[in-house]
Amino acid sequence: MTLDELKVQVANDLKVNDERLDTESLKNQELYTKYLDTKSNFELLMYKAKSDYKILYRQKWEYYGGKADAKIYETKPFDLKVLKSDFLTGNPDKCCVIHSDGSGTKSTLAYLHYKETGDPSAFRKTAQDSMVMNIDDLICIGVTDNILISSTINRNARNIPGPVLAELISGTEAFLQSLRDNDIIIQSGGGETADVGDLTPTVTVDSCAVAVIDRDQVIDNANITPGLSIVGLASYGQASYENFYNSGIGSNGLTSARHDLLANYYLEKYPETTDRQTDSKYLYCGPYKMDDPLPESDLTVGEALLSPTRTYAPVIKKLLTQYRSHIKGMVHCSGGGQTKCLRFGTDVHFVKDSLLQIPPIFKAIQKASHTSDEEMYRVYNMGHRLEIYCTPEIADAIIQTSESFGIEAAIIGRTETKQSESDSNTLTIHHQDKKLNYKL
Repeated sequence: MTLDELKVQVANDLKVNDERLDTESLKNQELYTKYLDTKSNFELLMYKAKSDYKILYRQKWEYYGGKADAKIYETKPFDLKVLKSDFLTGNPDKCCVIHSDGSGTKSTLAYLHYKETGDPSAFRKTAQDSMVMNIDDLICIGVTDNILISSTINRNARNIPGPVLAELISGTEAFLQSLRDNDIIIQSGGGETADVGDLTPTVTVDSCAVAVIDRDQVIDNANITPGLSIVGLASYGQASYENFYNSGIGSNGLTSARHDLLANYYLEKYPETTDRQTDSKYLYCGPYKMDDPLPESDLTVGEALLSPTRTYAPVIKKLLTQYRSHIKGMVHCSGGGQTKCLRFGTDVHFVKDSLLQIPPIFKAIQKASHTSDEEMYRVYNMGHRLEIYCTPEIADAIIQTSESFGIEAAIIGRTETKQSESDSNTLTIHHQDKKLNYKL
């Protein structure tokens, strides 16, 4: 029975015969029994749907993680992150890696800065954001060399003129050169610039990265098991290979952050930076302008929001050279924030009880938006954007290596055996005097 059919049935059953009021009440028990059965049937259907979803989720996880039965891939190959074989060369000892991502809200923030100041240089940071979101996902599976990356810039030429394009292109090349200067072998494969003013009011910057890696060198997060130390690498500060102080914001949750922090002034002056179909009460409803000082920081709000996403590639290359066999997994805390780890391993209880300090930018976002602690950790990195899951005996060495690059690091937690009967991994985050509990 569909919901519409149920509505029709209810309407008919609730009709009262005004000429037989003395007997109409006798129907109550019959109707009660009838709809109790209906409720039970719907509950069974709901239970089955949830069960089917869990089974499907597991099958998809195995499929896209390369862990399904080999026969499945013979009939249904996939071309996502890690291929079962090296599609490019046919070498059975190698596999292909590909990743696509981009920078949306960071582009919008750079646009606001440009319109307010006339300075297009902020777009250089946008170019970095777009590439790092690909590169740092690749390094999490062990790729640090021989990376080919291509960029796509979609712009509205009326709002994004030539000088902005020049900053995006030169910023891309400058960042790639900085990686090469730090022993990361990476090369630009060119890209595409398109004027799509009917689709993009301002600009979006996207990238795609591809590499080939020895199969036995892949870092597989399926190897995250109980008994490991979790080392967190800070998202804030200034690394030795950076020429700026980083607020730690990264590239996730920025749509919410932008509207939660920035004032209605920007909605009125730059309506092209918003979705016209979104209720205006959710747009630019914060207390700040971009040149206002960020509380508890030497940065302005705009500088904090525009801090380019840090790459950890130089650190990870050095770590993998020395400790690859001891590193069981790495998580780039981007989409999903501190809860992203729940997607990896089996029957694992993640405990994060010694987190790094929370940067001022996240404190400001939470204060302005009244977002719950639970949701903040679900959306933002909250102070560390890379997690390394390693055997406990090398945790201190990882910290020392990270700090040699000027990046704060610490053992922020551990993995334990899951205690509940839940079908999914679990996570406990210690925040001040509270324990925040999560599961898939």
